[in-house]
Amino acid sequence: MVVNAVGLAVFSPVDSTARVAAVVRRLADAIAVGLLADGEQLPSEADLAARLGVSTVTLREALMALRQQGMVETRRGRGGGSFVRVPAEIDPAVRLRTYAVDELRDLGDHYGAIAGAAARLAAQRSLPSDVAPLWRSIRETAAVMRPHGGASPETTGRLRRLDGRFHIEVAAASQSARLTQEEIRLQADIGPLLWLSHEARCGHDETAAQHHAIARAIEDGDGDQARALAERHVLDAIEHLIELRLGLQE
Repeated sequence: MVVNAVGLAVFSPVDSTARVAAVVRRLADAIAVGLLADGEQLPSEADLAARLGVSTVTLREALMALRQQGMVETRRGRGGGSFVRVPAEIDPAVRLRTYAVDELRDLGDHYGAIAGAAARLAAQRSLPSDVAPLWRSIRETAAVMRPHGGASPETTGRLRRLDGRFHIEVAAASQSARLTQEEIRLQADIGPLLWLSHEARCGHDETAAQHHAIARAIEDGDGDQARALAERHVLDAIEHLIELRLGLQE
């Protein structure tokens, strides 16, 4: 179970309005980006409801909705409970067709602002223990790339999840639960599309180099540089996504 700064964002109390939908979205996003692993057992209903700041009735309704979506499985009896089930991923190229060019541009503006603000605050606020997960993700990405080269679907999926995890860890290093939650939401929505753009535009090596530069600026406490690098990283990807979208036949 996630217990670090990212975990605090995933399991922090949800807003009071539309609480069932908020719980569903929070947990579904965490599952989609790999913060909750396939087969992982969720906390007990009482514990999870307390962490999310909702009633057990609200939580049970949310878990029922997640079961209907195939994202949670509930087992009865000894050793039972609620367990994560990660659904099959939709082809990013298929998802790209569902976005109009103006939607992609607007997403880029929004996400660039979020990523830039998170990176700047991370540089200003983070401790060495907050920066360590960034370097860990960079090392794990290099380890996955080295023997496989990113050719197989399984390897591509792992690299995409590591890419998303890196950006979520940057947001967590900002010490802002709201920014971290927004980063998780955006990764769930468009993370696969951003990775599609990175692969097509510059390949894994260039993406890894960009991550390294962002992590270094955060570690050095250079907020302006961290913000500029994070924004450029996102906006370059969005610009290429728009090119890819324009090249798709309707």
